[in-house]
Amino acid sequence: MLRWVLLALFISLCANAEAQKKKGKTQTAPLSRGWGKNIKWVKSYEEGLSEIAKSQKPLMVIHHLDNCPHSKALKEAFVADKSLQKMAKEDFIMLNVVEETGDKNLAPDGYYVPRILFVDPALTVRADIVGQHSDRLYTYSPDDMEHLGANMKKAKLLLHSEL
Repeated sequence: MLRWVLLALFISLCANAEAQKKKGKTQTAPLSRGWGKNIKWVKSYEEGLSEIAKSQKPLMVIHHLDNCPHSKALKEAFVADKSLQKMAKEDFIMLNVVEETGDKNLAPDGYYVPRILFVDPALTVRADIVGQHSDRLYTYSPDDMEHLGANMKKAKLLLHSEL
């Protein structure tokens, strides 16, 4: 009898552990972090570099923080702009990070958020593609979506004219 009770207890513990495991998987945050659910996002900078070598598409790196009001406003504007979402989905390898990558080339004028930089398939950070703000060259505000779109097009054009 004790054997059957122990067996039932063991089975219920295993079932409970499996349910917790599945629950944990569904609670993990998607890679998009709210920047566009229809876009394929890479997990890390290293994966992004690997993908651009394979695809010959530029990498767009968005540095942001979840609790930063400027990052949140930029995210909302980026998601609302259908042309940016389409370009991001079709023409770029996309990465958004909330922690620094360790590559100092991705912080040419400092570590601030939000910050957007482009990397071409030759693994060159395009420090020449800047936003409209002179004090923080790679930041964009919600009012800069047209300029960000122009810079995304520029990143694509430079890619084809320089390679």
